[in-house]
Amino acid sequence: MHLLIVEDDRTIAENLYDYLEARGHQCDYADSITAATALLAHTTFDALVLDRNLPDGDGLALARRLRSEGRATPVLVLTARDTLEDKLLGFEAGGDDYLVKPFALQELEVRLLALARRSAARPASPLLQHGALRYNAATQAVQLHGQPLTLPPKALRLVAELLSHPERVFSRRELELAVWGHEQDSSDNLRSVLHTLRRALGDDAPVQVVNVHGLGYKLVGR
Repeated sequence: MHLLIVEDDRTIAENLYDYLEARGHQCDYADSITAATALLAHTTFDALVLDRNLPDGDGLALARRLRSEGRATPVLVLTARDTLEDKLLGFEAGGDDYLVKPFALQELEVRLLALARRSAARPASPLLQHGALRYNAATQAVQLHGQPLTLPPKALRLVAELLSHPERVFSRRELELAVWGHEQDSSDNLRSVLHTLRRALGDDAPVQVVNVHGLGYKLVGR
């Protein structure tokens, strides 16, 4: 993988760089949002390791900018901020995974590999549709009633999974694997992505995600 490490703590950055390079990955390094932006302007990365406390602002601002530009590069947020609110903010900003310092280098690599696999995966059929809701895997575009629906990457993966088998009940574990590549410690993470999708659909949409008590969730038409 070609990775961008955005981290202003030089010791942490060097440890990440040395370990990941020794594992066969190619790494670039930036110590600020400005430096990372310059690298991203002319280089395509398989994933980003993104700190939040950077000299020129919160790293989540960079994640938000990437998503607003339509760039789906996987982002692993790496930070000492460990509250539930911080984690939810990280996911809402466009982060694909969230790892709290201190951390194990082996776990960080495994998470990055999972993000890269999900990013490279594509459904067998490029078009998925249920009623007025349509997803084009080739363009990563969602439409409702023919109008574009703007969704962050995790919500995109969620809607693609639900559209793969409309009306089928998906367990929490199945959806977490589809969205993150591994089960989550807290069910709040999936609830946050579900909330984002439901809010984008709107209360009056003819297609909705419903809870099936004790079993999971499914996409239904009404």
